[in-house]
Amino acid sequence: MRLEAMAVNFPAVKGHPNRLPFEGVLTLVDVPSDKAPSGARGHRVVLTRGAAEAALPSLLGMAVDYKAGWDGHDARQKCGIITSAEIHGCELQVKGYLFARDFPEMETAVRKSRPNSLGMSYELADAHVADMRAQVWTLTRATFTGAAVLLREKAAYRNTSFRLQAGNGTVGVRRGVPVAAMQG
Repeated sequence: MRLEAMAVNFPAVKGHPNRLPFEGVLTLVDVPSDKAPSGARGHRVVLTRGAAEAALPSLLGMAVDYKAGWDGHDARQKCGIITSAEIHGCELQVKGYLFARDFPEMETAVRKSRPNSLGMSYELADAHVADMRAQVWTLTRATFTGAAVLLREKAAYRNTSFRLQAGNGTVGVRRGVPVAAMQG
């Protein structure tokens, strides 16, 4: 098993009203998507481990967004930030903060959502596809430009996750899926 990791350390601020910690599985590496993401012209995609490892630095500090209705991406609804990313097995795991005071409706909606209903999706730019004629596109290079939290049934992957953390325990949802994996 190989583990690649990067993080930006923020100082702890007890009771900070605008930092709500989250963690999730953003995507899978070396695994074909379950369906075609937005921007892939109907093709399922595979993000290679090499591309994901090389792109980890571009993920740190990127925004997390959401769209009303949880059915896609809205890059203008930046509700959080990614502070750490690591590849563990085939999972690209992320941690960060949602801006709870700025987006109280987001926290409320996540806490009220049914278990296993939300996941995450990456947003990419400068993606390089090994063979544009292939049935499943293999992404060999990309730059992360952000991520989204959305409904599992709207997603390209079936095995991502999103959950809020509170105190010592984790609350919220687990096992969701990303959509629009080639948003750019």
